[in-house]
Amino acid sequence: MSGAVADGLLQATEARQAAIHEWFAALRPGTTVALSTHINADGDGCGSETALARLLAQRGIRCRIVNPTPWPAMFGFLLGDDIEEASAQGASALDDVDALIVLDINDVRRLGNLADRVRSLTVPISVIDHHVAGDEPVGGLAVADTAACATAELVYDIGVTLGLDITPAIAQSLYAAILTDTGSFRFSNTSPRAHGIAAALLAAGVNPEEMYRRIYAQVSLGRLQLLREALATLHSEPKIGLSYISVNADVLDRFDVTSEELDGIVEHPRSITGTRMALFFRDLGYGKVKVSLRSTGDVDVQQFARRYGGGGHRKASGAMLTGSLAAVEEQVLADARLYLRGELPAA
Repeated sequence: MSGAVADGLLQATEARQAAIHEWFAALRPGTTVALSTHINADGDGCGSETALARLLAQRGIRCRIVNPTPWPAMFGFLLGDDIEEASAQGASALDDVDALIVLDINDVRRLGNLADRVRSLTVPISVIDHHVAGDEPVGGLAVADTAACATAELVYDIGVTLGLDITPAIAQSLYAAILTDTGSFRFSNTSPRAHGIAAALLAAGVNPEEMYRRIYAQVSLGRLQLLREALATLHSEPKIGLSYISVNADVLDRFDVTSEELDGIVEHPRSITGTRMALFFRDLGYGKVKVSLRSTGDVDVQQFARRYGGGGHRKASGAMLTGSLAAVEEQVLADARLYLRGELPAA
């Protein structure tokens, strides 16, 4: 790769740079800013938050992470003594902040038990995200671009555009985010620029073997036992390309695992030859069922998920539905069959 090509890949667009400067102009040194992301934070949410906290600290801005659900254990290595992680305090952790930055979502409903408090905030709220905005956008100013492979790509651009130092710790957070959100550089959002930024992060001190070990090669026995049980529910309808899998509400307790250890289960039905849409139904145990959707080819699961108030990307989305596991499965599978046949009426 020539130097000119490499420089071009790492250069943010003029529009993105302008959005970054406008966004940053609203922040002030010496203030306290809360950072938040969606329920059950993933690698992109966690990596983007920790990277941004360290970047803004270079400009004298104190950041406090306040998420609606506990910090995932598998991404605990991204935290450090320099990061204030106050999610356990709940909405009260937002009481004395000067601003809120929401990352990796742009729909206030995905902030879970923080949503009502966020709706009532009078401080400036901004968004950094690579999803299509939801039905109830969170804030005003935004650094948003659906062309970005991950929210972390935008955070990387913030650091470079503002002339901040991409330290080894920041590089590690950004790499973890891009690695996981691109499916280890396998998903369709893996762009040439994603690889270019990854190369820059490796040059900044990321050890790829260590990152693989931390994220993918530390599986508990309970995770494998849970997977065995989940695979027993696997069904496939090859004529229309629909595959699905489910787990009951008690699996976390029975196998002594955490919710993040469910990540990736939906990839098993998606991997079946001929599958166009894969669904993973997770009974949450209080009249709610989380549905993870994945697709291949030209199937847009984001449009399908929006029928239920969900969203995400064309090939990876999610939604939360009210009802029993059996009732939600019956409803969503019936709609999915119609959707795959091109017979589903407009929502």
